[in-house]
Amino acid sequence: MPLAVWRLTVAYSLMMAGTSLMVLLAGIIGQDFAPSAGLATLPIALIVVGLAASTLPTGRLLSRFGRRRVFIAYGLLAIVAALAALQSLVRDSFIGFCTAAVLMGWSAAAGHQYRFAALEAVPAERAAKATSVLLFGGILAAFIGPEIAVRGRYLLATEYAGSFLLLTLSYLARLLLISFHSDRALAETGQGGAGRPLVEILRSPVVLLAVSSAALGYGIMSLLMTATPISMHTHAGHSLEATKFVIQSHIAAMYLPSLLYAGLHRRWGHRGLLWSGVGIYALCLLIAALNSEFLTYWSALVLLGIGWNFLFLSGTNLLPHGYRPSERFRVQSVNDFLVFSVQALVSLGSGWLLYHWQWNGIIYACMPLVAAFVVLLIVYRKTINLY
Repeated sequence: MPLAVWRLTVAYSLMMAGTSLMVLLAGIIGQDFAPSAGLATLPIALIVVGLAASTLPTGRLLSRFGRRRVFIAYGLLAIVAALAALQSLVRDSFIGFCTAAVLMGWSAAAGHQYRFAALEAVPAERAAKATSVLLFGGILAAFIGPEIAVRGRYLLATEYAGSFLLLTLSYLARLLLISFHSDRALAETGQGGAGRPLVEILRSPVVLLAVSSAALGYGIMSLLMTATPISMHTHAGHSLEATKFVIQSHIAAMYLPSLLYAGLHRRWGHRGLLWSGVGIYALCLLIAALNSEFLTYWSALVLLGIGWNFLFLSGTNLLPHGYRPSERFRVQSVNDFLVFSVQALVSLGSGWLLYHWQWNGIIYACMPLVAAFVVLLIVYRKTINLY
């Protein structure tokens, strides 16, 4: 793999460390911090809302200024967001913490574009390998984020404020790495005109499958992952250390399969990986509904991570088959807007569902989504076979 891909991989892991930290801490902090228990997961949801809201503007900025300058500007914004979260905890401001979460999500829009930058840094035949390497970098985030969350808990006078100080240092390292990114791939491919109308592109079966796969992967993953710390730690009475281990295992499971993805893709193609991903999600839901034991949470969250990997990577690698080089920034940003809008909606509803329906209510809400995607795979089975 080119050095550019490895650099993007490490930068991606440092960006995702902030997300994994917030997944572990925000709901727990919100139990005492938020005006009501139903709003405890609001900061986590607002990260996704900020991400979804920024995808389309980020696409326009990328088209105008190129990836390097946008990556650097958003890296600076992430640092501001982490410091704002720290100050909000010190000042006991839930509104300030929520604002910091939105800014953190907004800055993540550039980080999620790293996967497309990795695709453009290699020949087409190595695209699956490049994206698998990039997402494997997220394994670092599985340990960096939760670890600095716990280690920074009592670092400063205000509980957990030190966690965001350590996160700021992580974001500084990411900014340094991404400043070396080159826009050479952008210059080589050129802009090539306005391209087709967006509606026409989105009607393409391959684009529809790509977007739906990533949206399902992120939607169900976000809904369960957001609810897990509160369900496990607050409702079921498991320790913070046990909850941290489950979240770390889940995030590791999201990225470890990337080691095998390129080989599985050569063997099974997109068809086999999509069916495997949705099958693993179905098994995850069945296990999660059994009981509230530690092993049940751990098994379900590990399966959730593996299923996400297959669905999200398949969606990412399918998408370029549905657009021309001149259309890439528009289609990539719209893809991310749709995917992360779904994630934002389920994240916003996670706290409410958990408060009113409990853990099993969330599980049952996910089942029709899995069934709908199975129908889509059957309807477009001929399209999948082409890739």
